[in-house]
Amino acid sequence: MPTKITFIIDNPANPDEFEQAYTAVRAAMDELPGLQRVESAKVWPKEDGTATPAYRTIDLYFASYEDASAAVAHPAAGTAIGGLVQTGATFTGLFSDIEG
Repeated sequence: MPTKITFIIDNPANPDEFEQAYTAVRAAMDELPGLQRVESAKVWPKEDGTATPAYRTIDLYFASYEDASAAVAHPAAGTAIGGLVQTGATFTGLFSDIEG
């Protein structure tokens, strides 16, 4: 079954520094074996000026759970995830079965 890995990235302390580091993170994700598609999105700010529930999302699409699992064991995943950690931003990673 098609699988996606989603990263939900919380609001960083310094968005400008995060964006500079994010360029390398995003490039590393393109190197993951079996990757079919990437969607990267920046969360819109709230109209009332309060903090958004997250800063960015990244969705990585694979043909199967096995392909997604193999990709996270690849050195490029270490570079990408390590890059996220180094930004200081916290994030959640989810594996999902794509139903439709």
